[in-house]
Amino acid sequence: MATGLSLHIGLNTVDPAKYGGWDGRLVACENDAHDLARIAGDAGFETSVVLTADGTVKNITSELHKAAERLVRDDILLFTYSGHGGQVPDTTGPDDEPDRRDETLVLYDRELLDDELRREFARFADGVRILVFLDSCHSGSAVELAPGAGAAVRAMPDDKQREIYERDRDFFQGLQRRLREDRGREEPASALLISACQDDQTASDGPVNGLFTETLLKVWNHGAFTEDYRTFHEDIVNRMPRNQTPNLYLLGSPGEDFLAQRPFTV
Repeated sequence: MATGLSLHIGLNTVDPAKYGGWDGRLVACENDAHDLARIAGDAGFETSVVLTADGTVKNITSELHKAAERLVRDDILLFTYSGHGGQVPDTTGPDDEPDRRDETLVLYDRELLDDELRREFARFADGVRILVFLDSCHSGSAVELAPGAGAAVRAMPDDKQREIYERDRDFFQGLQRRLREDRGREEPASALLISACQDDQTASDGPVNGLFTETLLKVWNHGAFTEDYRTFHEDIVNRMPRNQTPNLYLLGSPGEDFLAQRPFTV
């Protein structure tokens, strides 16, 4: 029988001491983490929830390391993140990002690069199913693409993004170089990602849930949804506004049998 482990991260603020006085306050991210953990638990996953001040790079990567040690072929990892997203320039290696920027998860103590998350997924055994839901903005263009009236966006402000990058440029460039070197030595990662929006869009926060998570919960409908992942994604997209289009992205080769399963199947 397959094992399912899930990790649910929700950050309503970040540490202002690490982000130049910016606390990135949001409303609904912790609720998102709890609600997705509830779905996962009902589906048979062993769940872990990490909230706000505990959402550090060390804690998140430690949880992923422990999961990688346990899971084997045909098991499943569910990873969900609700919080701010950002971008940093990618100037250190081959042009593997069309916009020459690395997307980031804005964790409590620093930004986690998308290549760092890819490296963590590469630690998992071949054949482990990895499912990722990200309710955050993956773009630096938050001021250009506004969400619905009155809604906060889950994007690190452009001016703060530039300030933090200039302050920590040497750290990020060194990290990017090491990640490039590691990639040639590690097995490629495979994962199925459904994210809140496209790279050039922002994701809306809300009074109870983020707009993406709120819509996902409606489509899931307490487990009444019975189709596959592609249909799940399409149904979410059809309920979202035109300025926030959830993305389905396949990292590596997650396998058609995985994509054909009902969401949250252990």
